[in-house]
Amino acid sequence: MQPLPKNHYRKETKVNVLFLCTGNSCRSILAEATFNHLAPAGWHGMSAGSKPTGQVHPRSLALLAREGISTEGYYSKSWENLPTTPDIVISVCGNAANETCPVYLGPVLRSHWGVEDPAHATGTDEEIDAAFYNAYRTLRARIEAFLALPLAQLQQDKPALKAAMDNIAINIT
Repeated sequence: MQPLPKNHYRKETKVNVLFLCTGNSCRSILAEATFNHLAPAGWHGMSAGSKPTGQVHPRSLALLAREGISTEGYYSKSWENLPTTPDIVISVCGNAANETCPVYLGPVLRSHWGVEDPAHATGTDEEIDAAFYNAYRTLRARIEAFLALPLAQLQQDKPALKAAMDNIAINIT
């Protein structure tokens, strides 16, 4: 996949949300595409990995297409090459296989929405597809809950926004 054009990250964007994991092939891509599909004007999702695999997992792309979410322009990328500085960073790494979740350094609001990596799923095709769907379903539910928050109000109260984001991860599994 080709990189998104620089103007994809519009200057009029009020808030850039970075979904961060290790490989940037499954969870963070699912979250980025879903967020951009659902987000209101002025909000933009992006994704990156600390050790990007260099490709988006084909099952992630197939799932997004089945859900009617565009996959155009999404690719596996490093957090060192972001086109703009994020305002919010949501890490989506899980706890399986001793996964170490990267920590984005910088003056941003951070939350952790752990989701197990479907790229490590084993079993039948149906079982692996189910692991991808479960990751997507969890991320979508959390994104929907996030977008349902009184975001304009919470942008003025960063501790309250962080608490609301952390609460989403705790209550939506």
